[in-house]
Amino acid sequence: MTHRIIRGLRFALLAAATLSVPLAGIGPAIAQSAAGHPDWPGGGDLFVGACYQPIDRSPEQIRQDIAIMKAAGFTMVRMGDLSWDSFEPQDGHFTFEWFDTILDQMHAAGIKVLLDIPGQPAPTWLHKRYPGVDLVTQDGVRRNAATRYWDNISDPDYRRLVKRLAEQMLKRYAHHPAVIAIGYTNEIGNGQMSYSPADRQRFVGWLQKKYGTIAALNTAWATQRWSRRINSWDEVDLPYGNGPGPNERNLDLRRFWSDDTIGALTELEAVRKEHAPNLPVASNFWPDAWTKGFDYLRSWDKVSTYGGQGFYPGEPLGAALDVSRNRAGHDTPMWLNEFTAGGGGYYGTPGRSRMWAYFGLIYYAQTFLAWTFNSHSGGEEQGLFGLVDHDGRASWKVGEFGQIASEFAKLKTMGFPRYRKPEVAIAYSFQTNWLTSPPPGPNTMQEYFKTSYPDQAKAALEPLFVDNIDTAVIDIGHDPIDRYKLVILPSAYMIDKETADAVRRYVSNGGTVIMTGYSAKVDETGKWFETPLPGRLTDVFGVRTNEFYRAEQPLKVTFEGKEQTGSDPYYEVLEPSTAKPLAMFTNTPRPSPAITVNRFGKGRAIYLATAAQPAFLDPLVRSLYAELGIERGPVTPPGVVARVVEGRTLYVNTRDAPVRVALAGQKQDTLTGKTHTGSLDLAPYGVALLR
Repeated sequence: MTHRIIRGLRFALLAAATLSVPLAGIGPAIAQSAAGHPDWPGGGDLFVGACYQPIDRSPEQIRQDIAIMKAAGFTMVRMGDLSWDSFEPQDGHFTFEWFDTILDQMHAAGIKVLLDIPGQPAPTWLHKRYPGVDLVTQDGVRRNAATRYWDNISDPDYRRLVKRLAEQMLKRYAHHPAVIAIGYTNEIGNGQMSYSPADRQRFVGWLQKKYGTIAALNTAWATQRWSRRINSWDEVDLPYGNGPGPNERNLDLRRFWSDDTIGALTELEAVRKEHAPNLPVASNFWPDAWTKGFDYLRSWDKVSTYGGQGFYPGEPLGAALDVSRNRAGHDTPMWLNEFTAGGGGYYGTPGRSRMWAYFGLIYYAQTFLAWTFNSHSGGEEQGLFGLVDHDGRASWKVGEFGQIASEFAKLKTMGFPRYRKPEVAIAYSFQTNWLTSPPPGPNTMQEYFKTSYPDQAKAALEPLFVDNIDTAVIDIGHDPIDRYKLVILPSAYMIDKETADAVRRYVSNGGTVIMTGYSAKVDETGKWFETPLPGRLTDVFGVRTNEFYRAEQPLKVTFEGKEQTGSDPYYEVLEPSTAKPLAMFTNTPRPSPAITVNRFGKGRAIYLATAAQPAFLDPLVRSLYAELGIERGPVTPPGVVARVVEGRTLYVNTRDAPVRVALAGQKQDTLTGKTHTGSLDLAPYGVALLR
């Protein structure tokens, strides 16, 4: 379970994940596309249900649980996760009969199954027999598997055994009529780094493949600083994931962990392609887990058919960014494989799950699986409350998810799940996030980059979110951007060659891009450009941005005749070459442009000379709608999100207070049959689908 409290934890133990095989041995595997598979879930399919752990239940309890699910109208469960030793209680000894019976019962009840390959946590027997799977801290202390995900997934024995498990499960269940999709290793991305001698050797192998020579490594890591030169590969140490250490080494370490995770996933994907090519992949990934994580936005097409995640939203804007980032460049819908219901120490709030389910519909979701069905009686989540109470009795939450299932059975004939392609994209980089969030230790990085990179992405999304405009969140160094009418780069601190080339090509061919302050300061090694800034893009934006300050008073900018007051004091002194000022700072010691525009090729590049912040970015973005042909969505009051789908408008009140929405004329609510004239009154967490 990945509720917000768990997501907020920063573990004291950090260790480095590594590759069990050289990258060359992994190959450029690409996940199967849903195109050409009309039998795979798509338009006209919506699934509502729960995550289910039958290992906690007796056969009689399982029969009762399935009866509750069937009566509620559930259409899917996710099973298999967190249960490796139930399928393989001893090394090489597999027991599947117990699971066969449960799958058969689910099928008889009309409930589909998302089968999760339980790659983590690894069983106790595996740790005891293959000690390389144990973690070693950066201080050299070996850790037993005291808590979940304390497995070194880079260990060759681990990789061999999880592959064997996947082979056995997929051979057996690829054609079971209940199984509709496959998931890999619940919450992969979470876990810890490891510092054994074998881990160091794998890291050195990764560096040798990346850099080739010691001289190239020394250049990339700026080892002339503070007498850190490396003379041979034997002198390379694993950087400390928990600090201290320089940015360049930390960035490569994070890339190493990422490649290790992607390697594990692509190996499982190869097994699926061999034994279950008839099934798509919809995993419950955790790419932004701080302890490890992985660069999902540069690997999504290798490891998934559908974007998937645990969905535990806090506030709506952050939830919109999170689910959009996990959808990545997919044209397929989102699967919310763990969905907010109750939680740790939280029994639930009536109406809240239903509201977030409709919010999910707006953000392309197709699958809503409550975490979890049964309230947990033991283990680390014994105070976690699911749909069914500890005594096996269905709570009111079963009824609420049953209501969602009933309503969604009708909505799937009305244009849901959504497939409309966004016209705007926000650039997001996991590597920039790693680089701007260094581990503790002597480091002036955060004395300069004083903001939060994810918060900068949220600020860029805000005007589009408020205006109910579909927006993709992608890594533009990986995904093509030519189809978008507008691309926004908020605080794109690191600009690698792929990203710079994408921006240059897009603008030259007629695209419009906005980039904000803090952008294009460092290259792919994490070192500052020794050229005029913005690095690699000075000519595209037609400015030099080297000089910067922090104002003592809130920044003020007059744009299109209105004065706006900012919230972040950072600003850059723009020196235009070919760019033209669009707006000026009005209260800085020296007048300088706040916004410039530069014609480059057939397009234009706009630069905002401060951090991404609503006061300045919102009016700038909105000023481009008409010219770029970006259609604004329904006008809604604060807290209400909406989209038009096949002639009907879905309204979702994300607040716990009532709200009134102005309407033009008379509308009928498809959900209730009620007619509304001139206005719509939404209850707390209320929804309406008007036509």
